[in-house]
Amino acid sequence: MNIQKIARQVQTMQAGMAQMQARLVQQMFTAEAGGGKVKVTANGAGELVALSIDPAVVDPQDVDFLQTLVLRAVQDALKLAKDTAEGEMRKMTGGFGFPMR
Repeated sequence: MNIQKIARQVQTMQAGMAQMQARLVQQMFTAEAGGGKVKVTANGAGELVALSIDPAVVDPQDVDFLQTLVLRAVQDALKLAKDTAEGEMRKMTGGFGFPMR
């Protein structure tokens, strides 16, 4: 076993992972709820970057409905970003299954 060769492979993998993470941060993931009445966009870092609510779903008498739509769209956008990041990580690591934060 050549330790220097393994060290180079690890460095190459680390550089690739850093590039992948930089690409993911730039990637946007949008999810909708309520037939597109609520839209949420998150980036690959799991940060919410946009929220759009159609005024037609804003009913002061039914705030719970709007909260449910927003929550569902946020959860879906973040899940999409996380799933994409995990898929990219699996490709990079050959399926070793390192956890994403």
